[in-house]
Amino acid sequence: MECPNKHITQLQKINFHNVEVDACPDCMGIWFNSDELRHAKDERDKELNWLDFDIWRDKARFEFSRSQKQCPVCRIMFVESKYDDSKVKIDFCKKCQGIWLDRGEFKQIINYLKRKSDYEVLNKYTENLAQEMWEVFNGPEKFREELGDFLMLLKLFNYKFVTQYPNFSDLIGNLPK
Repeated sequence: MECPNKHITQLQKINFHNVEVDACPDCMGIWFNSDELRHAKDERDKELNWLDFDIWRDKARFEFSRSQKQCPVCRIMFVESKYDDSKVKIDFCKKCQGIWLDRGEFKQIINYLKRKSDYEVLNKYTENLAQEMWEVFNGPEKFREELGDFLMLLKLFNYKFVTQYPNFSDLIGNLPK
């Protein structure tokens, strides 16, 4: 496959966070087939598993534009979109649903998701818990994966709550059994 950034060197298969992806050795860009980006994110940081990497969840919030790059699989022009409220612009193929990330964009997305996770766990906990419970039975991932996401969210809230309110935690811990 050819690099979307028009480098002469062909994309090479690499193992990226236990996911086989295609990468350009010249520009360090990475090609993710349909669901590979989610798997790489989940492998990179297990605490982010519950936070879905769904670029289409709220379509009204995304600004799309034509990219000057072509999909290495389909050879059609990418659509460029800013990912959620982050500053990262991803190149997305409408046909095969693959995603091209330029050098450093994966790390920027992970950092953004960590900040978002902290906020979501403490400020929108009930909404996220209800959403995760719904996803346990309705997907988009398999039942076991969604159940793991739900349990991870419970665990994260416990950790963050105890850290943020240590006196309250001590009070609960000293209650008679």
